Amino acid sequence: MNALLETAEILDTPETETPAVLVDLKTEWLGHFDKATNSAEGLAQIAVPPREPIVGGWFKQGDLGFIYGARGLGKTWLAMLLARKCVEGGSVADWNVHKPRRVLYVDGEMPLDGIRERDVALSAAAADGMFYLQHEALFHLTGKVLNLTNPTAQAAILEKCQRDGIEILFLDNLSCLFSGIKENDADAWERVLPWLLDLRRSRIAVVFIAHAGRNGFMRGTSRREDAAFWMIYLAEAQEAGEVQTGAKFVARFVKNRNATESDCPPLEWHFHLPKGEIRARVSWKKLSTLEVFRQWVESGLTKASDIAEEMQISTGQISKLAKKGITAGWLKKDGREYALIRQS
Repeated sequence: MNALLETAEILDTPETETPAVLVDLKTEWLGHFDKATNSAEGLAQIAVPPREPIVGGWFKQGDLGFIYGARGLGKTWLAMLLARKCVEGGSVADWNVHKPRRVLYVDGEMPLDGIRERDVALSAAAADGMFYLQHEALFHLTGKVLNLTNPTAQAAILEKCQRDGIEILFLDNLSCLFSGIKENDADAWERVLPWLLDLRRSRIAVVFIAHAGRNGFMRGTSRREDAAFWMIYLAEAQEAGEVQTGAKFVARFVKNRNATESDCPPLEWHFHLPKGEIRARVSWKKLSTLEVFRQWVESGLTKASDIAEEMQISTGQISKLAKKGITAGWLKKDGREYALIRQS
């Protein structure tokens, strides 16, 4: 009987079931497992359609991605631009949007008028496939509070995406939309992970917008990162303080399962919304990792450990970049610190 109860627990079956029912359930699952078990040769013959690319080679169907950075840096600007382009088609920086797709953008933080302004500012064409589920609008229209920690709300979002043909789900942001979960508790993420896997099985890509902690890394348990296909980290750009309306930042991939670093170099983005205008001016330029390193030295960071923390790479990688700078003649090392060589 104990073995049957253990089987019931593994298969998520109520312990109140009779032994005969448990045996029948075990037999049923055994059949499913046998059907899905294949030899190495047979594995290649399973007709599962490959995941289609969405943007460039780095964003694909069913992906879990994160865009994160410090508060107020420009995460929502980049996320909404990516969402808009996925609907309108065209390109994001140098990356081609392979075909227009339907997007649901779930916002749990901004005021409604702020989302409206951003959407207009970033729209380049009519977007029949762009949809917003906005926390303030939901409360105004229904009296309900948006909290995706609730399993019923999770199931409803999944069904809505399946029913409405949504292919990409943006969640802005993690801390506001998932109330009641302890950020640093790895086990608490189990209240969200099964839902994310259900979305992936339905080929629905999910993009989280999240905050970075004081150490520059994404806030909360690192277990969230395990299932991610890609992660984009936003850092402050040089002269970012001059930006009055909009945002200016450097976006770098710190994890990328789908593409290489040469395919996805660091980019410096500038979103500018001039006073009195409704359309934002968006520009970007490529940066090499060495250029990003130099920017941090120019901004006053001198220790390898501090620069590594900001760039989210190892101190060993920083040492390699420093050697290139020294060879090029613009960097010198003084003890354990780096400094620029000023040209006369």
